[in-house]
Amino acid sequence: MRTNYLKINPADNVAVAIEPLKKGDHISIDGDELILQEDIPAGHKVALKDFNENEHIIKYGYAIGHARSFIAKGGWVNEKNIKTNLDGLLEYNYSPKLVKLDIPNKNLTFKGYRRKNGEVGIRNEIWVIPTVGCVNGVVNQLADSLRRETGSVNVDAIVSYPHNYGCSQLGNDHENTRKILRDMVMHPNVGAVLVVGLGCENNQLSAFKEFLGEYDAERIRFMECQKVDDEYKVGMDILRQLYDIVSQDVREDIPLSELKVGLKCGGSDGFSGITANPLLGVFSDFLIAQGGTSVLTEVPEMFGAETILMNRCETPELFDKTVHLINDFKEYFMANNQPVYENPSPGNKAGGISTLEEKSLGCTQKCGKSVVKDVLMYGERIQTKGLNLLSAPGNDLVAATALASSGCQIVLFTTGRGTPFGTYVPTMKISTNSNLAANKPNWIDFNAGTLVENEPMDKVAERFIQYIIEVASGKQVNNEKKGYREIAIFKTGVTL
Repeated sequence: MRTNYLKINPADNVAVAIEPLKKGDHISIDGDELILQEDIPAGHKVALKDFNENEHIIKYGYAIGHARSFIAKGGWVNEKNIKTNLDGLLEYNYSPKLVKLDIPNKNLTFKGYRRKNGEVGIRNEIWVIPTVGCVNGVVNQLADSLRRETGSVNVDAIVSYPHNYGCSQLGNDHENTRKILRDMVMHPNVGAVLVVGLGCENNQLSAFKEFLGEYDAERIRFMECQKVDDEYKVGMDILRQLYDIVSQDVREDIPLSELKVGLKCGGSDGFSGITANPLLGVFSDFLIAQGGTSVLTEVPEMFGAETILMNRCETPELFDKTVHLINDFKEYFMANNQPVYENPSPGNKAGGISTLEEKSLGCTQKCGKSVVKDVLMYGERIQTKGLNLLSAPGNDLVAATALASSGCQIVLFTTGRGTPFGTYVPTMKISTNSNLAANKPNWIDFNAGTLVENEPMDKVAERFIQYIIEVASGKQVNNEKKGYREIAIFKTGVTL
């Protein structure tokens, strides 16, 4: 039987409104009757008891903050009357809680592209990538011309990826740019790449070639604009050669164990930790049981739930790396004289998320219950199958770009408020509620809102798995259909 409110964990002392609740409504939870003291918007919390000042508020079975002042039973619990418990750097102890999941291997496959180096792509695209923002106009013109000339027949897409960096950067900031561009050039979703440089930038083509290491010289080509008479003519000649090669590629059966997915959320609401994020957690565990890989990032949105992840680390060494991951980001905030816990966003609050702990406890559900197998720094590529943690901020486009750059062929992106963006791999939007899916069908690819409409998790997960296999086999998601494809590189230093 469907209800219009939900108590998530037996230990919770708040419930979540599934639909808007009205002042004076009577609700019954665990045999206790209460009368609502005010209107409660959908996704927001209602107090199941009287809270005195400083008393902990429990959701998902964990404290998500404390009451700023008295909150009456039946009252609306929101950012105005609850405050985070988080403050500064913490010390952590390794108390492993490793769960062995009993999920069978179903020997599923998808149709993908096996590359020369053994890696697998789910798209076969041609990319034009600048080493520096000065040639953004050139790469856009080249990609546009090849699309018009070929109609993109027999390739999945022809795309340029302009950015603002590659020069006037120092130290780690410059290295971040080089790493992300390297990861893009080497990504298995691309059938061929033309890398376009200017000639006088910090990110010199000659040094960048060395930075790539071993690469397929037939499919990865370079052009330095200051060294050619006509960059358009030379660039088009190269792209035509690449197109002839890529257009011959065909999909083949690939085991699901070769799939690598990025886990991301944005525009979250009070349903994120109830529907879409738990669905991603179920899928992540399933994929890992098939021998595949998932990657969780958004480090600032682990704050408050980080010990859950730390205690799922397979070894003490991985625990130490996760502590380093968390504290590095806290120190980054403090070095820039910014509050560590300045989160959630205005949109999150409007959707029913009141503190960072609440956001983080919902956010981390995306990675299910699997053991943490590796921890990656920003720009590093996946080396170990299973669940990986990745250092990157919560910003949607920066984090999604980082996930793709780690080697993920697809990003699964849950949202309660909606967003149309996409990064350079398919960026699938999973809505937390059915209203968003109905109102934004050109943004949303899959609706997880049916989980609060009496559709069982196993049925939703079954449909979701099948849909992901279809997307991995070539079915486009909305950001691809719309041509919404961008990259954003993490900026951490000065600009000359």
